[in-house]
Order: sequence, then structure tokens, then C-alpha cells
Amino acid sequence: MKEILTVAAGGSVGAVARYLLAGGVERALRGSGFPGGTLVVNVVGCLALGALLGLTEERLELSHQARLFLTIGILGSFTTFSTFGYEAVELLRDGRVALAAAAVGGNVVLGLAAVVCGRWAVGA
Repeated sequence: MKEILTVAAGGSVGAVARYLLAGGVERALRGSGFPGGTLVVNVVGCLALGALLGLTEERLELSHQARLFLTIGILGSFTTFSTFGYEAVELLRDGRVALAAAAVGGNVVLGLAAVVCGRWAVGA
């Protein structure tokens, strides 16, 4: 039960952070039709996860509870690949193939690059 509560506590933090960041990006991009909020959240989440896991492999020791709180809790609820999939499919259904391709390519390529950059930033 302690682990579930730890993940839930982190999840609430990550969900609120996602809501605030994605909402801010969407407001900034209003009218573009591009799901930039999800892209930014996924890239930032991948960067953070890459950095955190890179640190824990080399220099930082985290308790099991702290790792659950940060990785599955906060970052698990912060990143939103399920939303990314939904938005890409909806763009395709609307015939907006170029925007769908940009969303898919951006999330995948920039997300993977951000994980590498996160690890590089912490020397891992």
C-alpha cells in the first residue's frame, strides 16, 4: 500500500505539472492546429527521465520509494504518449496528414534525442 500511495502522490504532482505546461503551450500556439502542448510535455518528460536515470546509474542513490515517486509517479503521469497517439489519430481522421506526421515525428525523434541529451547533461 505504501508504494501505491507513493506513486499516487507523485502522479498528482506530474498530472498538475502536465496540465499547466501543456495548457500554457496550447494557449501560446492557439489557432495553429498543432498539438504542441503534448510535444513539449513529452520532450521535457523524456529529458527529465533521461537525466534522472542517468544520475541514478552513476552518481545518485535513490531509495525505492523515491524512485517510484519520481519515475512512475511524477514523470509517468507527466508524459503523455497515450494523448499523443490519440491526437495523431484524430489529425489523420481529419485529413491533416502533414500535421499528424509532424506530431508523430516530433514526439518520437525529439523525445529520443531528449533522453540522450538528458543523460549527456548529467555525464552518463
